[in-house]
Amino acid sequence: MSDFFTAALGFPTALFSFALIVVVGYWCLVVLGVLGIDTLDADADSDVGGLTEAMSAIGLRGVPVTVSLSVMIAVAWFASLSGSALLDGVDLSDPMTIALGVVVLALAVVCAWAAASFFALLWRRFLPGGREPSRHDFVGRVCVVRTGRVGTDFGQAEVTAADGSTALIQVRQTGEEALTSGSTALIVDHDPDGSFFWVTAYHAELDPNRPTP
Repeated sequence: MSDFFTAALGFPTALFSFALIVVVGYWCLVVLGVLGIDTLDADADSDVGGLTEAMSAIGLRGVPVTVSLSVMIAVAWFASLSGSALLDGVDLSDPMTIALGVVVLALAVVCAWAAASFFALLWRRFLPGGREPSRHDFVGRVCVVRTGRVGTDFGQAEVTAADGSTALIQVRQTGEEALTSGSTALIVDHDPDGSFFWVTAYHAELDPNRPTP
């Protein structure tokens, strides 16, 4: 176990080890619903500046930045860890160890790009139309409140997308309707600045998906 930590915290693996910790923590928060965001949302990518364009430039278009970065970091960490483990078994001088460490770093980055590119190819193939789900797709859908209340500053709800998947989203209301846990609400608008949705109490006659008589 000590050899593992030595390799994981040594050069060049340490460069990816700390990034991997951030990635694992991020996805844990997403699974727990703490972040209250949809990781497959194309609109969310616009919040990270030019990263989306940079990913597209290296052949990773069509995949959310959070997903492609996670794949690249995980693969780069594993590749660099494997290379470091091989170097540890060879008796080399310090300059040669550093030089080979740089080579391992470069190879890890190449492996990460290759794996992410293959993943992006599969992603685009199995996503008809090549478009990621957007938060705006939720507008007009019915959601179920998952917090004790929904007010002007707090609230979460669960919504089902067109493909059957569910997402936990941040919701707000401007009125004083009694929206408590288990209540159904209609999503009427999306606030991109606050990354939340405006909702109102659900009425069957307002449901755009309601079958017409």
